[in-house]
Amino acid sequence: MNKVQNNKAWWLILPMFALVAFSAIIPLMTVVNYSVQDIFDQNTAYFVGVEWYQEVLRNERLHDSLLRQFIFSFSILAIEIPLGILVALMMPKTAGWKTSLTLILLALPLLIPWNVVGTIWQVFARGDIGLFGWAMNALGFEYNYTANAIDAWLTVVLMDVWHWTPLVALLCYSGLRAIPDAYYQAAKIDRASRWAVFRYIQFPRLKAVLIIAVLLRFMDSFMIYTEPFVLTGGGPGNATTFLSQTLTQMAIGQFDLGPAAAFSLIYFLIVLLVSWLFFTSLSLTDKDQLKQGSASS
Repeated sequence: MNKVQNNKAWWLILPMFALVAFSAIIPLMTVVNYSVQDIFDQNTAYFVGVEWYQEVLRNERLHDSLLRQFIFSFSILAIEIPLGILVALMMPKTAGWKTSLTLILLALPLLIPWNVVGTIWQVFARGDIGLFGWAMNALGFEYNYTANAIDAWLTVVLMDVWHWTPLVALLCYSGLRAIPDAYYQAAKIDRASRWAVFRYIQFPRLKAVLIIAVLLRFMDSFMIYTEPFVLTGGGPGNATTFLSQTLTQMAIGQFDLGPAAAFSLIYFLIVLLVSWLFFTSLSLTDKDQLKQGSASS
C-alpha cells in the first residue's frame, strides 16, 4: 500500500523562508547589484562588470588590512583556545555554589556591549589614570597605546582575549561536564596521569565543542569593528585598522559604493572559505580519531 505524502508541514516554514529572504537574500542581491555598477545618484548608474573587483584586488591598502586581519584572527585563536581549555579544566567539577559563582563571574565580560568594552579599555590602558597603563609604566615600560603601534596592537589583542576567552571556557566546560564518570574511573584504576587523562579522554571529547569555538571566534574576530574603533580609532596610523573599518571608510567616508560592495562580497567569501577549511580539517581529524579508536577496540 502506497503512503500518501503530506506536504502541509512546508507551510509552517514558509514564514521562516520569507524572513530569511527579506533579511539576507534581498540585501545580498542589492550588494551584488552595486558591485557591478558605477552609481552617481539614485537615477544614474552604469554597468561596469568586474571593474570594481579588479580595483579592489589591486588596492594595497586593502591588502595591508587583510594581512593585519589574518594576523589578528590567528593570534586570537592561538591565545583564546588554549587559555579557554585551561580555564575550563581549572573550574570546579561538582555542582554547588562555587560552580555557580564561577560561571557567573566568567560570563560577566560576555554581557558587556562591544562599545562599552572599548570604552573600559580606553580608560584602563591610559598611562595617567588607567590601572594597566600606569602599572606598565611603573614597571619601566614606555607604554602608550595612542602613540606606539605595538602597544596599540597588544592592547587590542588583550582586550579581545579578556572579552571572549570566557566564551571558549564556557563551551569547553560544557563539553567536559558531558564526559561520563566511567572514563575517569577507568583512568584512575589504570593510574593515568593528568596529562594522559587530558590527552586520551578529555581532549578527544572536546573536539566537537572546539569546532564550534574556533568557528565562532574566527568569524567574530575577522569581523571585529567596534572595540578597536572605540579604543584606538584604527590608529596610531593604520596599526589597528582592520578590514571592517576599511570597508566602512570606503562605503561611508568616501561614498565609493561600487568598490565597497565588491570588497564586502570578497570579505564575505573569505570568511566562508576559511570557516569551511577550519570545519573540514577539524571534522576530518575527529573522524580519523574515531576510526583509530574503533580499530583498536
